[in-house]
Amino acid sequence: MVLRYRLVLEGRRLAPATINLRLAVRLGNWLTAEQSRTLPGCGLPRGEVAVLRMDHIQQREDHWVMADLVGKAARIRTIPMPDWVKSALDIWMQAAPITEARLFRCVTRRGSTWGDGITDKVIWHIVKDYAAKAGIPKLSPHDCRRTCARLCHAAGGELEQIQFLLGHVSVETTERYLGCKQRLRGAVNDKIGLEPQ
Repeated sequence: MVLRYRLVLEGRRLAPATINLRLAVRLGNWLTAEQSRTLPGCGLPRGEVAVLRMDHIQQREDHWVMADLVGKAARIRTIPMPDWVKSALDIWMQAAPITEARLFRCVTRRGSTWGDGITDKVIWHIVKDYAAKAGIPKLSPHDCRRTCARLCHAAGGELEQIQFLLGHVSVETTERYLGCKQRLRGAVNDKIGLEPQ
């Protein structure tokens, strides 16, 4: 079946790199804006969520951020945090109560926190459980990252800023997250101010 799919892609005269990409990468799912309200986030990978600490939450340039997170390949990055996310974190920190170290902890059946953190596997289960409760089948935590990218783009976000937000080295990776296709009608270069008067 894979060989047949490869032959179809070659028949479309796609570049070898494009063919390999389509064979190797699952495009994923994207939530609608309404579905995203039930599973909000900032586009962090679950590994970064798991190690998020109180001291990461800072203000920079009069904006809340998650500062100096260590991501893939030990790259250090700072991620802007919308006010509504900060408000949700404040509610969590007050209810938990958490004042230091890792931000997210396990919660007992009685509602008290325990332990000194959670793993990325726990986050995977939490997203799966909440997605099922919201009636969203086959959702992975990474689909939430894809959704964040697409919603940022739909809101007018610049590609390079979305790339910074997600921590991608390659803009091509960010483009795949957006799942966009070129729009010919109403194209971006139709009205750029150079049209004859």
